[in-house]
Amino acid sequence: MAHSLSAKKRIRQTAKRTARNRARKQQVKTAVKGFNSALTAGDFAAAETELRKVASKLDKTAAKNTIHKNTAARRRSRLTKKLNAAKAAKAKA
Repeated sequence: MAHSLSAKKRIRQTAKRTARNRARKQQVKTAVKGFNSALTAGDFAAAETELRKVASKLDKTAAKNTIHKNTAARRRSRLTKKLNAAKAAKAKA
């Protein structure tokens, strides 16, 4: 257990920061789930809208240093590839 005032303050700050970061990551996960459900349903217009929301959430989360900017870019890229692949498969069929 911390004894000094500065150590106690650090514990309080860390708890706040952890809660904030968890909330941000959960928002990203929720947005990705929305994108995936729209894609699974075959609604490409809704999926594109959801992709924009996900990209925005990822960029904001990366800007706050909750996740690394390259992680955000990688996830955005993978989701875009997933959407494009689904569109191509639908056009081919």
